[in-house]
Amino acid sequence: MKRADFVAIANWISADTQVLDLGCGDGSFLEFLQKQKSVHAYGVEIDDARVLSCVQKGLNVIQQNLEGGLALFENESFDTVVLSQTLQTIHQTEKILREVVRVGKESIISFPNFGHWSHRLAVGLGHMPVSKSLPYQWYNTPNVRVLTVADFEKLASSLGLKIVDRCVLHEGREVTLLPNLFGSLALFRIRRA
Repeated sequence: MKRADFVAIANWISADTQVLDLGCGDGSFLEFLQKQKSVHAYGVEIDDARVLSCVQKGLNVIQQNLEGGLALFENESFDTVVLSQTLQTIHQTEKILREVVRVGKESIISFPNFGHWSHRLAVGLGHMPVSKSLPYQWYNTPNVRVLTVADFEKLASSLGLKIVDRCVLHEGREVTLLPNLFGSLALFRIRRA
């Protein structure tokens, strides 16, 4: 099943370029991207079953924990580095963002927006939110961080990252009015300033 952010991310990637997908999961996005854009795609994933799925699809994948950094990649070795719905699972957020913009000439980051009104309401009513963008219970979530559109923009600024473009979605549609309140999924194109 194609996720709503696949098309939005692909729109920011030029055809026939070098792409690295960090936390690539089962390779669904890489497979989609190769078909849509004819990119030279590589993935990084830690989970054994997901790495096997990538290999079975004929994808180039490296099994590695992102928390250790991206030392095996040289500066600007990829045109685009994608960190799609993975940032919230990372313990060392600042470190990985610095590495992402070091390795890629441009980077695309997407994450569930904890600032969505339904998430705020759930917390206000005394419960952790469960939604399409945050589908886990508090006790079994892979997420170690919760962040909002505004939080990411502030962090990017403090790290000296340039936000090239932003797209905030809710159920596959772009949200332009109060995106931090009405958007459930945030996507940012960033690079070193």
